[in-house]
Amino acid sequence: MDKEQKESLIKILLSAVIFAVALIIPSTGTIRIILFIVPYLIVGYEVIWSAIRNILHGEIFDENFLMSVASIGAICIGEYPEAVAVMLFYEVGELFQSIAVGKSRKSIAALMDIRPDYAVVLRDFDEKKVSPDEVKVGETIIIKPFERIPLDGTIIEGTSSVNSSALTGEAAPVDKTVGDNVISGTINLSSVLKVEVKSAYAESTVSKILDLVQNASEKKTKSENFITRFARVYTPCVVIGALLLASVPPLLFGELWGVWITRALIFLVVSCPCALVISVPLTFFGGIGAASREGILIKGSNHMEALSKVKTVVFDKTGTLTKGNFAVTAIHPETVSVDELLDIAAAAESFSHHPIAESIVNAHGKHIDKSRFGEVSELPGLGVKAIIDGKTVYVGNCALMDKTGITWHDCEVIGTTVHIAVDNQYVGHIVISDEVKPDAKKAISLLSESGVKIVMLTGDMKKVGEAVAQELSIDEVFSELLPDDKVAAIETLLSEKPDKSTLAFVGDGINDAPVLSRADIGIAMGALGSDAAIEAADIVLMDDKPSKIARAVTIARRTMRIARENIAISLVVKAVVLILGAIGLANIWFAVFADVGVMIIAVLNSLRALAIKAPVN
Repeated sequence: MDKEQKESLIKILLSAVIFAVALIIPSTGTIRIILFIVPYLIVGYEVIWSAIRNILHGEIFDENFLMSVASIGAICIGEYPEAVAVMLFYEVGELFQSIAVGKSRKSIAALMDIRPDYAVVLRDFDEKKVSPDEVKVGETIIIKPFERIPLDGTIIEGTSSVNSSALTGEAAPVDKTVGDNVISGTINLSSVLKVEVKSAYAESTVSKILDLVQNASEKKTKSENFITRFARVYTPCVVIGALLLASVPPLLFGELWGVWITRALIFLVVSCPCALVISVPLTFFGGIGAASREGILIKGSNHMEALSKVKTVVFDKTGTLTKGNFAVTAIHPETVSVDELLDIAAAAESFSHHPIAESIVNAHGKHIDKSRFGEVSELPGLGVKAIIDGKTVYVGNCALMDKTGITWHDCEVIGTTVHIAVDNQYVGHIVISDEVKPDAKKAISLLSESGVKIVMLTGDMKKVGEAVAQELSIDEVFSELLPDDKVAAIETLLSEKPDKSTLAFVGDGINDAPVLSRADIGIAMGALGSDAAIEAADIVLMDDKPSKIARAVTIARRTMRIARENIAISLVVKAVVLILGAIGLANIWFAVFADVGVMIIAVLNSLRALAIKAPVN
């Protein structure tokens, strides 16, 4: 417990001891009043003062007001033990709530520990310790063993292992050497590294993640918004109801004032909406904390609520279900040699940064003379057109061949086929293959078992898409899609999804930004170091394991179930005790249970969200 919580506990214990003495010692008159007023003021002074202060600021109908009116009313009619009990148990509930909130924040706090305290920058051949936001792009920083990497950058000297568990939830370290990128918030484990800074602190991965987590609680679910609106209307209504309950029967029917005032006080104590107002947001906070431990960053409880309703998950293929590490697996020339075909294709693709282009250049592995080139243009979704040695070269997919009127033929080898033509003559094709991630089959299996339809989108040829879909048991596949076609496919799937369900799209970065935005839920995976993915998506997976999608869905569904349980428990118990109190079958002790007791039950139930264990097999 923190200092404030310890002080609260001391007040509660002191008040409880004096209260017990007052109950045991026989007393009457002024002595009896003093014996009960002392513990009442010890534990209730701050509640009463908060109620007065809030009234002066125009905030009348809150829990402080209800507890103050109810307990002061009990004192006025001589029910001193009941007055102390109301305040004492209310403060016990508040302390319990404070401790529970602190516990639920620990997962978030652990993530917040990724914030670097300093950076050691090399300036004028001297090492200087400065704040990370003082380091400029292009400067060199030095990270010693067991220090947190403060900024995103590229290793220029040294080899080490890096622990990224605070971001990904995975404990296994990753080896890094010269030329590799390192991410802020991770920890250098074994030897000194020199890193060239690639982004300012404000644009770094750690800064964006911290901002994401800090703002997550601002995005509320429909349930939370309902509770907020409900409390604003509900509390004034029950206060008015209590006034009517206290005055109407005595005035109209000659009933005893004391009896009906007591019932009205019971009505006020029961009506306090603490259990609802506290437990529902606490549940979502716990769920977000549980997800963060898994390396799953959910940008707000509204996105968690949407994820709990997901019935369709759409995966982009490359880099999401497959590794995206393309390699040349077959070269089939028609009118030239194997080496000539590979040389033509590599020359044309040398200007492109597409993974397929890079795989062809890597397979070529020789120097490419750029003096041979004329105009080079990249054709989105089709391939490349280049003037090489005065000849027009087309390198791309079958759609590019069709568009240019070149006759081509298919290949029996499964993979992405890259066709090559020179001066409108087909000269052969190269087959590029991508490997399915080891975790992908498990991801699809877990999602299917939870009743989710799985769809895959890909720009690859139909046979390639269908081969991957068959291997992973995917329900539906859309192949040969241009970038704009993916948005159209999402539109179609959105129109076909079940009522009151949501559709999630899973991509791996900026290329998927339009589709991430159009889906009900955008999920960026493998986003460690990808600023664009962190910005565009609603949910961010910090590693490249697609099975984390199933874990996220499980956490979201169980969190929503716990939130609904809290709402049901709170409303049902309060409704029953309100009715019993109004007809004289419940006393003030029932009221205390209906308020503080239900709040403690709801808070305990909320903490289950923090302990959610997602499926791992």
